[in-house]
Amino acid sequence: MLDAALIKDCADPSLKPAIVEQFVAAAGSADPLAVTVRSGGRLILVPKARSPDEAMDIVRQYAGNAVVRVGLTQFPAGVGVKDLADLKTDLVDACQNLRKGTAMFAKVLRIVAKWYGDPKSDDVFRQIFEDALYAWKAGEFEGVGVFQAQDPGASIELPRQSEARSVDEPPATATTPEMRTKVNEVIGQAGIRIDLSRIGGK
Repeated sequence: MLDAALIKDCADPSLKPAIVEQFVAAAGSADPLAVTVRSGGRLILVPKARSPDEAMDIVRQYAGNAVVRVGLTQFPAGVGVKDLADLKTDLVDACQNLRKGTAMFAKVLRIVAKWYGDPKSDDVFRQIFEDALYAWKAGEFEGVGVFQAQDPGASIELPRQSEARSVDEPPATATTPEMRTKVNEVIGQAGIRIDLSRIGGK
């Protein structure tokens, strides 16, 4: 469970603490140094990082050639980055990772809410939350790359964040069945790519 002070100090204020906890439990990692690498939809086993420097070495080794997720929120390494030199160690800082990850997840929630027609019903938040979790893991929602997509902005008001359970398996009442059947294929294929041409990469 995340420390309450960490959530208060670092998480995006638009998300209630309970939602932050459930997001990290369902889609993140308990280890701020955790690095997950996927290529072609397959998980690549990497050494467990014992320090921030080791974690960043792993990130830099695979970024640009695979989909790399980092830290508490399993933030997609490479968002907004044009070359490896721009990758910062704040990716593996617990507070900074939580700040960046929850801000990005809040944007994903707004993208999903907009797809639902900006609903006002409190009851629909659970489904929005579940769909946003899958979008976070897959990197896309209804064909849109959620990490690169423009934030719908404050005009999209999330319904009250009533109790939303963590999701380990697709719910039986999924409203986007096509995404459910394809999510395992999509995970690891819709990630961020880094242009290495500037530093001589291929």
